[in-house]
Amino acid sequence: MPLLGTREVASLSNDTNVMPDYNTDPWKLPGASILQVMYEIRQDAMLSLLPPALHPTIPPTVIFNVTDVPESPIGAFTLAEVRVGCRAGARPRGFVSRCFTSTLEAADELGRRWGYPAIACDVRLRKNYEKVTGTVVLNGKTILDVAMMDPAPIGAGDVQYLPNVNLTRVMKDGGAVQRIVQVDPDYVMQKADRGRAQMNVFDTDAWQLAGADAWWPVSASCVIAEIDMPRIRYVFDPAVPALQGLEKVG
Repeated sequence: MPLLGTREVASLSNDTNVMPDYNTDPWKLPGASILQVMYEIRQDAMLSLLPPALHPTIPPTVIFNVTDVPESPIGAFTLAEVRVGCRAGARPRGFVSRCFTSTLEAADELGRRWGYPAIACDVRLRKNYEKVTGTVVLNGKTILDVAMMDPAPIGAGDVQYLPNVNLTRVMKDGGAVQRIVQVDPDYVMQKADRGRAQMNVFDTDAWQLAGADAWWPVSASCVIAEIDMPRIRYVFDPAVPALQGLEKVG
Protein backbone atom coordinates (compact mmCIF):
# COMPACT_ATOMS: atom_id res chain seq x y z
CA MET A 1 0.00 0.00 0.00
CA PRO A 2 1.34 3.47 -0.84
CA LEU A 3 1.95 5.75 2.11
CA LEU A 4 -0.26 8.84 2.48
CA GLY A 5 0.08 11.89 4.68
CA THR A 6 -1.81 11.96 7.97
CA ARG A 7 -1.82 15.69 8.67
CA GLU A 8 -5.04 17.35 9.80
CA VAL A 9 -4.93 20.47 7.67
CA ALA A 10 -8.03 22.12 9.16
CA SER A 11 -5.91 23.23 12.11
CA LEU A 12 -3.28 24.97 9.96
CA SER A 13 -3.18 28.75 10.04
CA ASN A 14 -3.68 29.77 6.43
CA ASP A 15 -6.00 32.72 6.94
CA THR A 16 -3.54 35.33 5.68
CA ASN A 17 -4.68 35.05 2.06
CA VAL A 18 -7.80 33.83 0.29
CA MET A 19 -8.00 33.17 -3.44
CA PRO A 20 -11.17 34.71 -4.90
CA ASP A 21 -11.02 32.30 -7.88
CA TYR A 22 -8.53 30.53 -10.15
CA ASN A 23 -8.54 33.12 -12.95
CA THR A 24 -5.04 34.53 -12.74
CA ASP A 25 -2.91 35.94 -15.52
CA PRO A 26 0.67 34.71 -15.98
CA TRP A 27 3.61 36.77 -14.85
CA LYS A 28 7.12 37.01 -16.27
CA LEU A 29 9.89 37.48 -13.69
CA PRO A 30 13.23 38.16 -15.43
CA GLY A 31 16.64 37.97 -13.77
CA ALA A 32 15.52 36.15 -10.62
CA SER A 33 18.17 34.67 -8.31
CA ILE A 34 17.11 31.39 -6.67
CA LEU A 35 18.88 29.65 -3.80
CA GLN A 36 17.80 26.05 -3.20
CA VAL A 37 19.09 23.93 -0.31
CA MET A 38 17.82 20.37 0.22
CA TYR A 39 18.06 18.33 3.41
CA GLU A 40 16.94 14.85 4.30
CA ILE A 41 14.64 14.67 7.34
CA ARG A 42 13.95 11.89 9.83
CA GLN A 43 11.34 9.37 8.75
CA ASP A 44 9.45 9.59 12.05
CA ALA A 45 7.55 12.72 11.00
CA MET A 46 7.28 12.31 7.24
CA LEU A 47 3.59 11.37 7.23
CA SER A 48 2.58 13.97 9.83
CA LEU A 49 3.99 16.81 7.68
CA LEU A 50 1.77 16.06 4.66
CA PRO A 51 -2.00 16.09 4.14
CA PRO A 52 -3.77 12.90 3.00
CA ALA A 53 -3.70 14.15 -0.61
CA LEU A 54 0.06 13.57 -0.86
CA HIS A 55 2.60 10.75 -0.65
CA PRO A 56 5.98 11.26 1.08
CA THR A 57 9.23 10.82 -0.79
CA ILE A 58 11.61 8.08 0.30
CA PRO A 59 13.90 9.31 1.77
CA PRO A 60 11.83 12.25 3.08
CA THR A 61 13.19 15.72 2.38
CA VAL A 62 12.66 19.42 2.99
CA ILE A 63 13.66 21.95 0.36
CA PHE A 64 14.58 25.52 1.31
CA ASN A 65 14.05 28.08 -1.47
CA VAL A 66 14.82 31.80 -1.31
CA THR A 67 14.07 33.70 -4.52
CA ASP A 68 15.06 37.30 -5.14
CA VAL A 69 12.87 38.89 -7.83
CA PRO A 70 14.29 42.22 -9.09
CA GLU A 71 11.44 42.91 -11.52
CA SER A 72 7.76 41.98 -11.51
CA PRO A 73 4.36 43.61 -12.15
CA ILE A 74 4.37 44.64 -8.47
CA GLY A 75 8.04 45.59 -8.20
CA ALA A 76 10.97 43.85 -6.54
CA PHE A 77 10.44 41.31 -3.75
CA THR A 78 12.06 38.26 -2.14
CA LEU A 79 10.16 35.02 -1.43
CA ALA A 80 11.19 32.30 1.03
CA GLU A 81 9.63 28.84 1.08
CA VAL A 82 10.23 25.59 2.90
CA ARG A 83 8.77 22.75 0.87
CA VAL A 84 8.23 19.16 1.96
CA GLY A 85 9.23 16.71 -0.77
CA CYS A 86 6.21 14.69 -1.87
CA ARG A 87 4.26 13.18 -4.74
CA ALA A 88 0.78 14.00 -5.98
CA GLY A 89 -0.17 10.70 -7.53
CA ALA A 90 3.06 9.69 -9.26
CA ARG A 91 4.38 13.21 -9.88
CA PRO A 92 7.07 14.80 -7.68
CA ARG A 93 6.07 18.05 -5.96
CA GLY A 94 7.02 20.33 -3.07
CA PHE A 95 4.31 20.96 -0.44
CA VAL A 96 4.10 24.47 1.07
CA SER A 97 2.07 25.12 4.23
CA ARG A 98 3.58 28.58 4.91
CA CYS A 99 5.98 30.99 3.21
CA PHE A 100 7.27 34.54 3.67
CA THR A 101 7.81 37.55 1.41
CA SER A 102 9.68 40.82 1.79
CA THR A 103 6.69 43.03 0.89
CA LEU A 104 3.02 43.13 1.82
CA GLU A 105 2.00 43.53 -1.81
CA ALA A 106 3.91 40.39 -2.81
CA ALA A 107 2.31 38.40 0.02
CA ASP A 108 -1.13 39.57 -1.07
CA GLU A 109 -0.67 39.06 -4.82
CA LEU A 110 1.07 35.69 -4.60
CA GLY A 111 -1.62 34.48 -2.23
CA ARG A 112 -4.53 35.83 -4.28
CA ARG A 113 -3.19 34.60 -7.63
CA TRP A 114 -1.37 31.32 -6.87
CA GLY A 115 -2.37 30.33 -3.36
CA TYR A 116 0.94 31.02 -1.64
CA PRO A 117 0.21 31.03 2.12
CA ALA A 118 2.46 34.06 2.49
CA ILE A 119 3.26 36.44 5.34
CA ALA A 120 5.31 39.63 4.93
CA CYS A 121 8.48 40.03 6.99
CA ASP A 122 12.25 40.54 6.54
CA VAL A 123 13.38 38.14 3.78
CA ARG A 124 16.82 38.47 2.19
CA LEU A 125 19.12 36.75 -0.28
CA ARG A 126 22.80 37.69 -0.09
CA LYS A 127 25.58 36.66 -2.48
CA ASN A 128 29.33 36.87 -2.22
CA TYR A 129 32.26 34.93 -3.60
CA GLU A 130 32.31 32.31 -0.82
CA LYS A 131 28.61 31.70 -0.17
CA VAL A 132 25.00 32.53 -0.97
CA THR A 133 22.77 33.03 2.08
CA GLY A 134 19.00 33.17 2.53
CA THR A 135 17.50 34.51 5.75
CA VAL A 136 14.03 35.14 7.17
CA VAL A 137 13.47 37.29 10.27
CA LEU A 138 9.95 37.37 11.74
CA ASN A 139 9.14 39.81 14.57
CA GLY A 140 12.84 40.24 15.30
CA LYS A 141 13.58 36.49 15.44
CA THR A 142 15.54 34.60 12.77
CA ILE A 143 13.41 31.66 11.65
CA LEU A 144 15.55 30.60 8.68
CA ASP A 145 19.24 30.91 7.84
CA VAL A 146 20.48 28.62 5.07
CA ALA A 147 23.41 28.87 2.71
CA MET A 148 25.26 27.38 -0.23
CA MET A 149 28.97 27.37 0.55
CA ASP A 150 31.87 27.50 -1.92
CA PRO A 151 29.90 28.12 -5.16
CA ALA A 152 31.25 26.43 -8.30
CA PRO A 153 29.76 26.90 -11.80
CA ILE A 154 27.81 24.12 -13.51
CA GLY A 155 25.72 23.95 -16.66
CA ALA A 156 22.53 26.00 -16.53
CA GLY A 157 20.60 22.98 -17.77
CA ASP A 158 21.85 20.80 -14.91
CA VAL A 159 19.36 22.27 -12.41
CA GLN A 160 15.64 21.54 -12.23
CA TYR A 161 13.07 22.69 -9.69
CA LEU A 162 9.88 20.90 -8.65
CA PRO A 163 6.41 22.41 -9.04
CA ASN A 164 4.76 23.67 -5.87
CA VAL A 165 1.59 22.44 -4.26
CA ASN A 166 0.40 25.30 -2.03
CA LEU A 167 -2.09 24.87 0.78
CA THR A 168 -4.49 27.81 0.77
CA ARG A 169 -8.14 28.82 1.01
CA VAL A 170 -10.40 29.50 -1.96
CA MET A 171 -13.81 31.14 -2.12
CA LYS A 172 -16.49 28.63 -3.10
CA ASP A 173 -20.27 28.76 -2.69
CA GLY A 174 -20.07 31.85 -0.49
CA GLY A 175 -17.40 30.53 1.86
CA ALA A 176 -13.69 29.76 1.99
CA VAL A 177 -12.59 26.12 1.59
CA GLN A 178 -9.11 24.66 1.85
CA ARG A 179 -7.51 23.53 -1.39
CA ILE A 180 -4.07 22.56 -2.61
CA VAL A 181 -3.12 24.61 -5.68
CA GLN A 182 -0.52 23.28 -8.10
CA VAL A 183 1.90 25.97 -9.29
CA ASP A 184 4.31 24.85 -12.02
CA PRO A 185 6.43 27.79 -13.23
CA ASP A 186 8.63 27.57 -16.30
CA TYR A 187 12.29 28.33 -15.60
CA VAL A 188 14.72 29.50 -18.25
CA MET A 189 18.07 28.93 -16.52
CA GLN A 190 20.77 31.41 -17.46
CA LYS A 191 23.52 30.69 -14.94
CA ALA A 192 23.95 28.06 -12.25
CA ASP A 193 26.31 27.23 -9.37
CA ARG A 194 26.39 24.38 -6.92
CA GLY A 195 28.03 24.08 -3.53
CA ARG A 196 27.78 22.65 -0.02
CA ALA A 197 24.49 22.91 1.81
CA GLN A 198 24.56 24.60 5.19
CA MET A 199 21.65 25.19 7.54
CA ASN A 200 22.20 27.46 10.53
CA VAL A 201 18.61 28.15 11.67
CA PHE A 202 15.33 26.40 10.86
CA ASP A 203 12.45 27.22 13.23
CA THR A 204 10.06 24.42 12.38
CA ASP A 205 7.17 25.84 14.40
CA ALA A 206 7.30 29.17 12.54
CA TRP A 207 7.02 27.27 9.25
CA GLN A 208 4.21 24.99 10.54
CA LEU A 209 6.53 22.00 10.10
CA ALA A 210 7.00 20.74 13.66
CA GLY A 211 8.96 17.49 13.60
CA ALA A 212 10.82 18.22 10.37
CA ASP A 213 14.27 17.37 11.71
CA ALA A 214 16.59 18.37 8.86
CA TRP A 215 19.61 16.25 9.70
CA TRP A 216 21.47 15.40 6.48
CA PRO A 217 22.50 17.86 3.72
CA VAL A 218 21.72 16.64 0.21
CA SER A 219 22.38 19.45 -2.26
CA ALA A 220 22.62 23.19 -2.76
CA SER A 221 22.38 25.31 -5.89
CA CYS A 222 21.92 28.91 -6.91
CA VAL A 223 20.69 30.00 -10.33
CA ILE A 224 19.79 33.11 -12.24
CA ALA A 225 16.67 32.46 -14.27
CA GLU A 226 13.64 33.93 -15.96
CA ILE A 227 10.54 32.61 -14.22
CA ASP A 228 7.21 32.39 -16.01
CA MET A 229 4.46 32.16 -13.41
CA PRO A 230 1.61 30.12 -14.94
CA ARG A 231 -2.13 30.10 -15.10
CA ILE A 232 -3.64 27.70 -12.57
CA ARG A 233 -4.36 24.32 -14.16
CA TYR A 234 -5.00 21.91 -11.27
CA VAL A 235 -6.24 22.06 -7.68
CA PHE A 236 -7.23 19.29 -5.33
CA ASP A 237 -8.84 18.58 -1.98
CA PRO A 238 -6.15 18.19 0.72
CA ALA A 239 -8.23 15.63 2.64
CA VAL A 240 -8.30 12.83 0.03
CA PRO A 241 -5.64 11.31 -2.29
CA ALA A 242 -4.77 13.72 -5.09
CA LEU A 243 -6.15 11.64 -7.94
CA GLN A 244 -9.51 11.38 -6.15
CA GLY A 245 -9.79 15.06 -5.26
CA LEU A 246 -8.34 16.49 -8.48
CA GLU A 247 -10.12 19.42 -10.14
CA LYS A 248 -9.01 20.62 -13.55
CA VAL A 249 -9.28 24.40 -13.89
CA GLY A 250 -10.66 25.96 -17.06
